[in-house]
Amino acid sequence: MISQEPAHSPDGLRLIEELEGQLAALYALEHRHGLSVRQLVEEQVPFFVIRHGGEAAGCVGLQFSDGFAEIKRMYVRPAFRGRGLAKRMLEHLEAFARERGIGVIRLETGIHQREAIALYESAGFRPIPPFGRYEANDVSRCYEKRL
Repeated sequence: MISQEPAHSPDGLRLIEELEGQLAALYALEHRHGLSVRQLVEEQVPFFVIRHGGEAAGCVGLQFSDGFAEIKRMYVRPAFRGRGLAKRMLEHLEAFARERGIGVIRLETGIHQREAIALYESAGFRPIPPFGRYEANDVSRCYEKRL
């Protein structure tokens, strides 16, 4: 089950905190581009939690920009990986974007997230140059999917 809820809900806070802990172990602060919970709320970023067996298993946000939407804070807890939940969240985001007339979804991820990169590429995302506020560096990778 995927539900839209505030990023500052108890489950949202817990999931984002877990994600931050994992990213902090992989990347220096200047290479972590996730929006804070405050930014997600203030910028009214639609935020979703996926549950498995009633337990919060993952989350994702979709930030709208001029002509595209950007995936933010996508995370599946390690105990729930390998069950297709991330793929279901991507499909949900694509439908959500299409319903709002958005034809392009972009994202930024890091080179140490190999499973995420494999997921994005298998879902049809293609590498692109840095966009928006992102700059070229040795650890970031940007992707785009045309819907």
